[in-house]
Amino acid sequence: MERLNQTSSVSEFILLGLSSRPEDQKPLFILFLIIYLVTITGNLLIILAIHSDSQLQTPMYFFLSFLSFIDICFTTTIVPRMLVNFLSHKTISYAGCLTQMYFIYALGNTDSWLLVVMAFDRYVAICDPFHYVTIMSHHRCVLLVTFSCSLPHLHSLLHTLLLNQVTFCDSNIIHHFLCDFSPLVKLSCSSTFINEIMMMIEGSVFLVTPFLCITFSYIQILLAVLKIPSAAGKRKAFSTCGSHLTVVTLFYGSIFYVYLQPVSTYTVRDHMATIVYTVLTSTLNPFIYSLRNTDLKQGLRKLVVRWKP
Repeated sequence: MERLNQTSSVSEFILLGLSSRPEDQKPLFILFLIIYLVTITGNLLIILAIHSDSQLQTPMYFFLSFLSFIDICFTTTIVPRMLVNFLSHKTISYAGCLTQMYFIYALGNTDSWLLVVMAFDRYVAICDPFHYVTIMSHHRCVLLVTFSCSLPHLHSLLHTLLLNQVTFCDSNIIHHFLCDFSPLVKLSCSSTFINEIMMMIEGSVFLVTPFLCITFSYIQILLAVLKIPSAAGKRKAFSTCGSHLTVVTLFYGSIFYVYLQPVSTYTVRDHMATIVYTVLTSTLNPFIYSLRNTDLKQGLRKLVVRWKP
């Protein structure tokens, strides 16, 4: 805390949340409590179904189980804090705010890189099926997950440490429901030039690179699928990618809207886009991945039957 006292007179922040009207707090609390419980339950069921069904012990479901686990952690970093703010005090300590931002960036970017790994898995399965088992060995899958979970922490640590050098003097009111880079930088009373340059350059590269990797994978998949002579074969190939493409569009569409813009243009209207990639994507993932996936739905049925007395 000594470092805090040297750089800032602000010891805590006030998160204004989604609404400042008292009559909105209880309905919002109920809404987000339901969303949180659905998110935890849905993703936990996906994990249990995958690990309890021998037919789902493949690289695709191995990656999906990790994505579900990260989604649980990601949502838990954000929603419980929101629920507390709806019903009681809206304050968060300086250290607590930076800690939340660190985990939001680390877990959110882990989600991003796991989507890259899942796109690579589909690329190998469709474009090089004869070498799929060799390329996507268990050892390589573990390395890919380890990379996806480790690299984002370096990105998050960089921006958290840089933000810790910024001085906050007067206002401590954050016009947001979470601690994020743009609203925090707006409160600074010292220069944030380095922070903004690093976010625009390194941050943009870190966001865009995974998206470009996914785009490249799906271009190759599309070219391979178009060469399949039968219509049934094409439908089967596309059906294995449809769920993943839906999640990618939802996730990256909202993230690009929020982060690929100057800090000065950030407004309260961006809250809805933030809710999409921080909360709704994690909630919808279990439904999106299981809706058209016969094997996963069968695994969920087996799990339910096993739990029945």
